[in-house]
Amino acid sequence: MNRTGIAYDVHRFSKEAKRPLILGGIKIPHQYGLEGHSDADVLSHSIADALLGSLGLPDIGYYFPPNDNKYKNISSLKILEKCQELLIQHTAKINNIDTTLIAETPKILPHIAEMKKALSKTLKIETQQIGIKASTNEMLGFIGRKEGIAALATANIVINFKN
Repeated sequence: MNRTGIAYDVHRFSKEAKRPLILGGIKIPHQYGLEGHSDADVLSHSIADALLGSLGLPDIGYYFPPNDNKYKNISSLKILEKCQELLIQHTAKINNIDTTLIAETPKILPHIAEMKKALSKTLKIETQQIGIKASTNEMLGFIGRKEGIAALATANIVINFKN
């Protein structure tokens, strides 16, 4: 049986110059990182929620509560590892993931191949099973004012697959 999940995530830029910008599991050169309890990887968070949604499970806040200090600054790749474990528990596997990052800055295109490599390794899928696109908000709203980044993701899985 095929199932699809969809998700949206958004984080504002931190004013701490020391905080790294992590997208798709990799560090992106930028003046500011994103605010959040974890590493604030907006792309990985949207993928995680899309995967969890495709399984009919609660969102990442259920598994990694933002008020629990043991998850403070956790790598979002660890969150995706948990999603991969849940897929296995539900005899499911990923068909494909498609994402869109929405940001005025930084430029995303130069980093897509490396992001796909990190995500595919963590999720145990091929890089061709992951789509990452980038768009701007045409200078409109908080994204247009360069205050943050948003991400959309869809995940298509097959449940009860046969090896």
